[in-house]
Amino acid sequence: MQYKRIQNVLFIRPERGEELLTVLKTACLENGVKLGLVSGIGATDDFTVGCFDLSAKRYDEIHRTGAHEIVSLLGNITTMNGEYYAHLHLAAADGEGRMTGGHLNRAVISATGEITVTILDGEVDRVRDEAIGINLWKLD
Repeated sequence: MQYKRIQNVLFIRPERGEELLTVLKTACLENGVKLGLVSGIGATDDFTVGCFDLSAKRYDEIHRTGAHEIVSLLGNITTMNGEYYAHLHLAAADGEGRMTGGHLNRAVISATGEITVTILDGEVDRVRDEAIGINLWKLD
């Protein structure tokens, strides 16, 4: 991974074969990011996303392999119990333009990635909502 910080923006370029969430976490921790907005594009050949099943309170996983363009990577960096927490969604298209998307669980970079994190002042923590089964922003 390579990254460069310009003012409040981190420009992150994962290397081929690196796992995107791992790279993002490393760069954010090294730069003390507690709150940020994430966006990106790139390519992956092995990724897993999820779709939340509210009645079961779990993410159903979708795993894809083969050449895919990351058309959109969006999300945020917050904290939970004072620790780094990333919540990202990924949409990727195969060679036929068929899209797969959802909550990002894992993505291995195949060619390159271009990820930006806009670092914000402040901190937003998360708290577990047992009724829904997910970790929500704690805004009070």
